[in-house]
Amino acid sequence: MLKVAIIGSGAISTAHIEAYLQFQERCQIVAISDIYVDKAQARIDQFQLNARAVKEYKELLDEDIDVISICTPPYTHAPLTVACLEAGKHVIVEKPMASSLEECDQMNAAAERSGKILSIVAQNRFKTPMMKLKSVLDSGLMGNIVHAQVDSFWWRGHSYYDLWWRGTWEKEGGGCTLNHAVHHIDALLWMMGRPREIQAFMSNVSHDNAEVEDLSIGLLRYENGALGQVTSSVVHHGEEQQLIFQGSQARVSVPWNLKASSAKQNGFPEPNPALEEEIQTFYDTLPEVRYEGHTGQIDNVLTAIETGAPVLIDGVSGRQTLEFIIGIYKSASTGELVRFPLGPEDPFYTRSGIQEKATHFYEKSSSVENFQDVSITTGSNYRTQG
Repeated sequence: MLKVAIIGSGAISTAHIEAYLQFQERCQIVAISDIYVDKAQARIDQFQLNARAVKEYKELLDEDIDVISICTPPYTHAPLTVACLEAGKHVIVEKPMASSLEECDQMNAAAERSGKILSIVAQNRFKTPMMKLKSVLDSGLMGNIVHAQVDSFWWRGHSYYDLWWRGTWEKEGGGCTLNHAVHHIDALLWMMGRPREIQAFMSNVSHDNAEVEDLSIGLLRYENGALGQVTSSVVHHGEEQQLIFQGSQARVSVPWNLKASSAKQNGFPEPNPALEEEIQTFYDTLPEVRYEGHTGQIDNVLTAIETGAPVLIDGVSGRQTLEFIIGIYKSASTGELVRFPLGPEDPFYTRSGIQEKATHFYEKSSSVENFQDVSITTGSNYRTQG
């Protein structure tokens, strides 16, 4: 029986708690830590856990705990993760992995030294439509991928950035690109790999209580000539989100939509129903994901601990996602075309470098300590369009 602790009892912690409770024969939540210890106790009471509330997370490091979920603001991820790994705990960290590439490298080094698992939350990979789409792309049935379109559309009201740590480069580490589109950017990199270069723009059009962006667009070029575009937003009503991949033979997307074309003699398109049927049949025969979202990722980590198998999303993968996002921030702030990789010599490699050089749209002048505990949105269900 693996013993679990959770650091941070904000809204996202409920997803972790609910996921662990799906595997009560494999693990038990024994502690929840929060600087507001009453919030930790409220979570324990809410889920009727046989656990204790802890104010100082360091109390957990010497205890018999196997796995720690970190559900705190991004600027805390690196020190918490390093401390937990060095104390011999496996660690699951909420997105984004950290606030800088330097911190990612510190976290990965700690994982390597300790021999413990470090997994970065990217729960959208553990959804049936996303898993199926990845398999379709890998099958080669679409031909070479020539264009990718990612629409990470969310909507957050002005008061969203009133929370004390949000909306600042120092504590949140960025805006919608880092903290919302991270899910879709992770999926893009999983499916297509890292582009060679990126040109980006960003703005703050609706939230004058935040230093960070609420809208960004990145234009991508891959080594093979393929292009892509990623739009990150918290100003899109309806929160429609999609990933579209155009292959040389067909087009597929999440939410699932399939089109295939062949050329008439004059080069104009006509439907290719045979290829559409072949791809659809392949898609339909792929298995359903047994556990979706956070539950799927926590099952993946528990299985890795139990069997020694690798996790699907490790610290290397988490760093790649952050590197892409930092590329957007660097390009949008400097006007430069940014080429990957980004290493320690880059001025955007450190938190201090980002805080100094990233565009500050507004200065945050007031804040609230806490919001009332209400439900949050964590992304599309990616159901097939009817």
